[in-house]
Amino acid sequence: MISTELKTTIQGAYSRFLEAKSLKPRYGQRLMIAEVAKVLGDIDTDDEGRREGEPAVVAVEAGTGTGKTVAYSLAAIPTAKAAGKRLVIATATVALQEQIVYKDLPDLMRNSGLNFTFALAKGRGRYMCLSKLDVLLQEGHAQTATASLFEEEGFKIEVDEVSQKLFTSMIEKLAGNKWDGDRDSWPTALEDADWARLTTDHSQCTNRHCPNFGQCAFYKAREGMGKVDVIVTNHDMVLADLALGGGAVLPDPRDTLYVFDEGHHLPDKAIGHFAHYTRLRSTADWLETTAKNLTKLLAQHPLPGDLGKLIEQVPELAREIKTQQQFMFSACEQVADFKPGEDVEGRERPRHRFVGGLIPEHMREMGIELKKGFSRLTDLFTRLTDLLKEGMDGEVNIGIASNQAEEWYPLFGSLLSRSQGNWELWTAFTVEDPEDSPPMARWLTLSESGALFDIEVNASPILAAEMLRRNLWNVAYGCLVTSATLTALGTFDRFRMRAGLPKKAVTAVVPSPFHHADAGVLRVPDLKADPRDAPAHTAAIIRDLPGLVEGSRGTLVLFSSRKQMQDVFDGLDRDWRKQVFIQGNLSKQETLNKHKARVDGGDSSVLFGLASFAEGVDLPGAYCEHVVIAKIPFSVPDDPVEAALAEWIEARGGNPFMEISVPDASLKLVQACGRLLRTEEDRGTITLLDRRLVTQRYGKAILNALPPFRREIS
Repeated sequence: MISTELKTTIQGAYSRFLEAKSLKPRYGQRLMIAEVAKVLGDIDTDDEGRREGEPAVVAVEAGTGTGKTVAYSLAAIPTAKAAGKRLVIATATVALQEQIVYKDLPDLMRNSGLNFTFALAKGRGRYMCLSKLDVLLQEGHAQTATASLFEEEGFKIEVDEVSQKLFTSMIEKLAGNKWDGDRDSWPTALEDADWARLTTDHSQCTNRHCPNFGQCAFYKAREGMGKVDVIVTNHDMVLADLALGGGAVLPDPRDTLYVFDEGHHLPDKAIGHFAHYTRLRSTADWLETTAKNLTKLLAQHPLPGDLGKLIEQVPELAREIKTQQQFMFSACEQVADFKPGEDVEGRERPRHRFVGGLIPEHMREMGIELKKGFSRLTDLFTRLTDLLKEGMDGEVNIGIASNQAEEWYPLFGSLLSRSQGNWELWTAFTVEDPEDSPPMARWLTLSESGALFDIEVNASPILAAEMLRRNLWNVAYGCLVTSATLTALGTFDRFRMRAGLPKKAVTAVVPSPFHHADAGVLRVPDLKADPRDAPAHTAAIIRDLPGLVEGSRGTLVLFSSRKQMQDVFDGLDRDWRKQVFIQGNLSKQETLNKHKARVDGGDSSVLFGLASFAEGVDLPGAYCEHVVIAKIPFSVPDDPVEAALAEWIEARGGNPFMEISVPDASLKLVQACGRLLRTEEDRGTITLLDRRLVTQRYGKAILNALPPFRREIS
């Protein structure tokens, strides 16, 4: 049972918060606080304070307007403190992360009487590397002799005038304490290409040996994290930490309570973290360049001892692996039978998927040879980087001066991470899948490589369930997963399957405070056109859309395909089109700003958008009085991971359409409908232009899972 003391703390904080803000308690919010406190506040521990017994996991679906952040923070912060644990709140988007850090938590501290400290944790890639900035500014074109050997590795330094200006203003702002080196706090948007030159990763960072370590933006931010009660970060950072065994960047999972907000993204994010790919031709080129560069390096520096012996072994091994890569390239070409000149430019790159994840035996044997080769190469680079680390310390004489070791370390670090990436890919590509578990998805993709084409080899898990079970649920002190959409067709089955929730995990749905039946109407008109007949359906939308949305100030029209969105737009009357903003012409934020400005000016405005506008877009009040959904958002079955999952379900006697396609579509539709009501004052209409909701058996299940709006079905 949760202790009386903890219960009193949580209830007291909630009462104070409501009173300070003159708010009434929301039923859903109270329910959520109770559910979270019940599971996370009642964890059995051993003498060392580590969790004993079953994993402590609770999943709560809480509709828009529940006040999720306040609910889980009020329950989890006192619970974590009472247990002597740290709380890690992870979100899927930067927008929510910033809202929690800059708005929600400060508000809670001011008004609840709870006393806690918090910090934002971002990956290294969000921070500028001062050493890189120094090199860019000092050297411009003149590079160090070693760096010029590794131009291919991204150490080619040419700074044009515009970049020179940007880098100079960065150094000035840093010196004057007007910037903290965080990409997100730079006053203007930075191009990815510019930023990539300024940041580093853990394989290239010399850590305490760096002359700029004392001023390092990343380590300064990291330092602040060691002492705080609550760390706010993103799903990717948590998953990256768990992939390193946990406790590498964030606190040890065994001493951590996790909250995954926007938790419906977690399974897909996890798959991404355990997916691997390599490009055959570009890797072969890289191996050749590495062999040449290191031969040149040995010619310039006669290196005594282990350092020289290790480097000497690389060129021959790299060329050996390169020959194996060429055999594999020919084998892939034959198996996939890619036609040169296939649609590489278009959205769909030509692919060859191995059915059931099974690769031909001769390719598997070649893959195993590549795995062995990259294993040896990775081992050499690991020993080299370890030696260079010792050389930087200056305690061991490795045959080069410590400043030289410092200059070489990032170069060999980048070679190590690329070699390791290839080793991981070939391991996943050739591993035998256990009989009772879902297989890996394995496929080849045609991709461009300058004037020549390249073949990309991919291997990815099809479900993240096992990895999340092993690395997260079974290890963590406790976890809460929450989102407005965790259930599909009214159950948690889909999420349980994809996320591998423990059997004993507690699940709950807490109601939204919105009165859907009073606030909105859900219409399913008869367009006299079947959505499966795309030309007829598009023509019907062109004909009826202007009449359907008349009278609404702000309208959001959501499409499942870019082609249909463009065709509808092109087919509409030219004058009517003037009030439409179509996704893709400007950035998402600019599109939304222009739409809001037009509504603020008293004109009506229509937004045409795709999937990314169906989730996470916040258009309260007049900005969105009508949501039109062109059709049930079934996924196009061209994603190799989803196709492999469907195949596996079918092989086990299941029905992939009913088990995957329908629940996924239901979830997306609920998210799309969630765009209409953003505050308790909002009113409006949802129009679904797909009769399958009423004519097909699965359609009724999808319809019944939607929020309880008043229905008008013609």
